[in-house]
Amino acid sequence: MYDLAIVGGGTAGASAATFTGRAGLQTVVVDADKGMTRRAMLNNHLGFPEGVTGPDLVDRGQQQAEKAGATWIKAEVTGLERRDDGFVLTADDGQTVEAREVLLTLGANLALAKAAGLETRPGTEPRIAEVIAVDAEGRASVPGVWAAGVAAGQSVHTIITAGDGARVAINIISGQKGERWVDHDRLP
Repeated sequence: MYDLAIVGGGTAGASAATFTGRAGLQTVVVDADKGMTRRAMLNNHLGFPEGVTGPDLVDRGQQQAEKAGATWIKAEVTGLERRDDGFVLTADDGQTVEAREVLLTLGANLALAKAAGLETRPGTEPRIAEVIAVDAEGRASVPGVWAAGVAAGQSVHTIITAGDGARVAINIISGQKGERWVDHDRLP
């Protein structure tokens, strides 16, 4: 059983997986590779003065998360249900993943969240009609389920969704480790 399953591998999901992997949480990202960032040209993402294509940013995010220790599965999650001491995710290919907690970084597609019975609220971003209702830490209405990024009502800008994925990941790590988690490295 994984400590955390992240559904969605865009900037919020990859950022969260990088933090949780570095913290030693057994992390799996299940991603259908259908996110809106794959269709973007980003000229406003910090660190890329010449811009970066969405596909390049998503691929780099996956590479960084895997380097941090996360496992990456390419599949579409079609089911999310509570079981005993965690959750079972079912993919479109029949594969199942078990995890103690789940982080939904679904972008604009809330079908899985709605099917799992999570509370939603109206979205505030243009063309984002509905988002997962979360508390200030990123917790959804079902205990053990979290949400970050566009799915949780954040701006569609990738720099913001990446930051929100990291923020919620820090809250998940802190809860699982029992103390506030900080991840900073120093130059030699």
